[in-house]
Parts: sequence; structure tokens; C-alpha cells
Amino acid sequence: MLRDGKLYGRGGADDGYAIFSIVAAIRAVQEQRASHSRVVVIIECCEESGSTDLPPYIELLADRIGTPRLIICLDSGCGNYDQLWMTTSLRGSIVGDLTVQVLTEGVHSGDASGIVPDSFRILRLLLERLEDATTGTIKPEWLHVQVPSNRLDEVRHTAKILGDEVYSKFPWLKGMHPVSKDPVELLLNRTWRPALTITGQAGLPDLVQAGNVLRPMTAVKISLRTPPTLNVRNVEEKMKDLFEKDPPYGARVTFQPEKGGTGWEAPKVASWLEASIDRASKTFFGKPATTFGEGGSIPFMGMLGERYPEAQFLITGVLGPHSNAHGPNEFLHIPFAKKLTAGVAQVLADEHASRV
Repeated sequence: MLRDGKLYGRGGADDGYAIFSIVAAIRAVQEQRASHSRVVVIIECCEESGSTDLPPYIELLADRIGTPRLIICLDSGCGNYDQLWMTTSLRGSIVGDLTVQVLTEGVHSGDASGIVPDSFRILRLLLERLEDATTGTIKPEWLHVQVPSNRLDEVRHTAKILGDEVYSKFPWLKGMHPVSKDPVELLLNRTWRPALTITGQAGLPDLVQAGNVLRPMTAVKISLRTPPTLNVRNVEEKMKDLFEKDPPYGARVTFQPEKGGTGWEAPKVASWLEASIDRASKTFFGKPATTFGEGGSIPFMGMLGERYPEAQFLITGVLGPHSNAHGPNEFLHIPFAKKLTAGVAQVLADEHASRV
């Protein structure tokens, strides 16, 4: 559905538009009779399941891909629709199922409560090992990193640009408020600090079906966002030990990692790329470009960063305020997408010119 310059539909902004955007950018360069370097376009369609197919193809096609000087990814977001945003970091993630079992079958709650510890209460105790329920702070030190000074400066700059839009963009229930009103703290929480979300459950019937039964098990799906520079390769085992060691009341506790990956931080930006992005933003938006850290993950960016350590990166995208990625009312901001596409065309032309 098209309304007020926005194209509504799941997957339009995250990130079905990207294929058309990069092809249009290349075509724009050619129609302007400008030159561009050799371009390899990789279309991957399994990001939501962890980009499991992409690494084998990158390996298989290594000779055809070569060694890229510039990698462009259009799967990220923007702080507003007023200028070009360059993503400088992405959080990693650890996803898995935490299950607590206390009985072989459900029993009458009137008979068992007070004798049999409830699996949900045990689950609460286990989650408290990971997260302070009062503040939302992740407790284990091995899930934290020192925020680089340049990224801290970047966060402060972004906070000045966005102000309370950092939190006001969300569809708050009346009376609700964020964990802080300080945009700097919120941006640090969103980009450089670990954070826990429970995204699913098993063992809990819906309200209509619930009866007077002490249930035999409770399970939740954990989604833990990790700092960009934290290597998560050994963290899953630490998480498993954190939850499974010394289970309360001898309950059967299992943590089964499902998927996840290390985050990513951009290398130092080359002067030609920094100047090109700023030029593109001023030309097509009328405002200077800016940078920020993204709270989400792009699973394959860490892999590409390791494989091509000498490459420059332009990570950007159209996921701005209210675009609601993964939601039923997700939208593509078409005027912004057009300007972003023109900006990418500018960068392609400038990259070639910088070689001369």
C-alpha cells in the first residue's frame, strides 16, 4: 500500500528495496556518462535465518569477487530522513532456548504449589543471573567492552542531532517512559552495551486455556544483543554454564544456542570516502552526512570485515523512525530511498575518480 510517500509492506525496507536501489545507482552513473569501477552485486536472501548460505558462496566465488576496495551494504538504518547516515558499528547477537523442567507431567496446583517449585519462578532466578531485572543491566563482565573514545564522541554527536527522537519514535503506551531520558545513555544502551530481550516462549498456555495446573516446564527464547567488538565465539559456552550450573532445586535446566554472531565495527574511513559521503548528503539532502552505531545486527558483516580487512565500508539504509522493520506496518520511505540511491551513485563515481 502506498500512502504519503511511504510504501507499506513487510520486507520492503528490510531490505527488499536494496536490489533495486543498487541497480538504479549503477544505471544512474552510466546514464550520466560517468565512470565506475568493476561492481559485483551479491543478493542474499536468508539474513533472517542467519545468512547461513552466504559464506559458502563467498568462498565458492572468491576468484570472481576478487579483493574489493569498497563494500556497500544497504541493509542498515538512519536516525532521521533528513541526511545521509553511515553506520559505523553493529551489535552482535546470541540467540537460544532456555528451558526449565521440574516434573514429568502437569499436576494440580492446589496439591503441588508450595511443595514443587514453579518452573517459571526458577526461570526468573536463572534470568537474574544474566540481567538485573530492576535496571536491565547485563551482569557478567565478560559480556561488556570498553567503549572506544571516538565512538563515545560519535554517540554524543548523534544525541545532539536526534534529541528525544531517540526514544519518542517508538509507539509507547500512554504513561510509559524509557529507561532514561538522557539520549546519550540510551544510544550507548542501544549500540555498545549488551541487552536482553525475550522473544518467545513454550509451556505457557494462553489465558483462555490456562487451568489450575502446575506446569512441568517453562521455556523462553533469549535474544541477547552484544557489543560490536565482543567476540562471541566462546560466549555461548559461558552462557550455557551460567544457566546450567547449580540449577535451583535440582531442576533440569538446558540452554540450547540456536544462532548468533559477532558484531562489527567499521575501520577508519578513508578521506576520499568521507568526503564523498558528505558531498552526496549535501547534494541530495541539503545537509551534511553523519555517522552512528546501529543497534541491530547484519550477520554477514563480521564475516566480510574479517575476509576483506583492507576494504572500506559504506553501510547505510532506509530503516528510520517509525519504519518498523519486521512489523506488519513496515514501510519504505520512498523520497528518502531515492535520495539515498542517488547518494550511492555519487559514491560509486567518486570511488573510481579517487583511483586516478
